Amino acid sequence: MGGILRSLGQWIVYGVLLLGATAIMLLGKADDGVIQRVRLQVTDAVVPILDGVSRPINAMTHAAEQIQSWIWLAEENAKLKADRERLLQWQGVARRLEAENAALRDLVKLAPDPQTHFVAARVVSNSTSTFAQSIVVNAGSSDGVKKANVVVSSEGLVGRVVAVSPRAAMIMLITDLNSRVPVLVGESRARAVLAGDNSDYPRLIHVITEAEIKPGDQIATSGMAGGFPPGLPIGVVAEVDGTSITVRPNMDRSRLEFVRVVDYEVPEMPGASASAAPNAAKLAAKRAQGSAGR
Repeated sequence: MGGILRSLGQWIVYGVLLLGATAIMLLGKADDGVIQRVRLQVTDAVVPILDGVSRPINAMTHAAEQIQSWIWLAEENAKLKADRERLLQWQGVARRLEAENAALRDLVKLAPDPQTHFVAARVVSNSTSTFAQSIVVNAGSSDGVKKANVVVSSEGLVGRVVAVSPRAAMIMLITDLNSRVPVLVGESRARAVLAGDNSDYPRLIHVITEAEIKPGDQIATSGMAGGFPPGLPIGVVAEVDGTSITVRPNMDRSRLEFVRVVDYEVPEMPGASASAAPNAAKLAAKRAQGSAGR
């Protein structure tokens, strides 16, 4: 009996819901305004409930975000403190080395490095071919540019001046076939010569056979022979294949826009002036004898 009553009650509920849905559909077709008013009334009744439910949820979400932010700030603060400690340690090391360097220079009476003067210039021509690689800049002898001046960019060594006019200068790039630059390789400080071959990857020649050179080693000028200041970055070792070592320059000649022309004062070789004076005296004596004979 109870089961029959339960089934009957369910059918009654289904019937009421069906009649309600049918009535709403009929009202919607009959008058849109009625449906709109019903919707608004239902919305007005539901909004306060939804607002009351969402407030604690939003508060909990905000609190969770704040906790995450505090944790992140604490971690960042710890990292910054550790970085500060490391920097202070390195600062102490740098100051100590600076003092030791000054003391050693004073001990051996080491002469200071030659002074350098810079002239900024814009690249106005970029000429590359199978036989030569060079650029032309809009600074010349009227700006103080001289032949054999060193040319650098923000990435490192570019080349050197090979020809000068009053308002322009031609620079031979380090990738040119005729370019030769004395360099130091990697942490081993192995001496070598960077030789251009008109490609994007110049080679290292005259390398000591026992030198340990590997890809990624930094290449910088050695300052030997006085042609280039020491320590100018050039590039990195790209490949080591037996005795063939190629270098990837930092300089990208296709993107060169501005360069600096460096007037590097090459130190005078000891004894050069002393030997020049006797030679000049001998030449003058020979000329005097010739004049007397005539």
